[in-house]
Amino acid sequence: MYKRLMLAAVLAAAPHLAFADGLSYTYVEGGYNKLHVDDDDLDSPEADGGYLRGSVAISPSFYAFGSYARVSNDFDTGFPGIKLDVAIKQAELGIGYHQAMGDNLDFLTELAFVREDVSADMTGEGEIVDGQATGGRINVGIRGAMAPKLEGWLKLGYADGGDFDGTFAGNAGLLFKFNPTWGMTGEVEVIEESTRYLVGVRASF
Repeated sequence: MYKRLMLAAVLAAAPHLAFADGLSYTYVEGGYNKLHVDDDDLDSPEADGGYLRGSVAISPSFYAFGSYARVSNDFDTGFPGIKLDVAIKQAELGIGYHQAMGDNLDFLTELAFVREDVSADMTGEGEIVDGQATGGRINVGIRGAMAPKLEGWLKLGYADGGDFDGTFAGNAGLLFKFNPTWGMTGEVEVIEESTRYLVGVRASF
């Protein structure tokens, strides 16, 4: 009797615990992002907007990923009725490799092509800045399940080549799972004097 009750309890709990096993490398995600630049001369400007990103597992150990983010804001110029509208876009496309370090802990290596576009429009003058920068970035880090419904990751990156000039970056994030498919993410990325905050919704497959 007890054996049957224990088996029934395990079977009843299985749907609630199944999504704790394994880390999915196939997902789509979108949400809100905010960029803060720590610069006293510019009064530490901020801009915000949306982002999209996704990943597809292409083999047991490799995955392809991409992302697009845009932030913008209107800044006062000090002259009445004249504002500066600044927009920053970033696109990334790359491939990653993951190796298990434990039951729910992976080591990550990622290599990506990155493009950044900056534009600025001034009231009455139109577009006064239209620039872009491209280069490569490599990330190394870890990703793991800290609890049945909670994942986390920590990465250290380095951007160089093209228009990039040897810049280090770091990011840390969390994924809280509502069910096997849906979850909420939060992430912080630091690149020199810039900090980007992201909050989004992820669908894993």
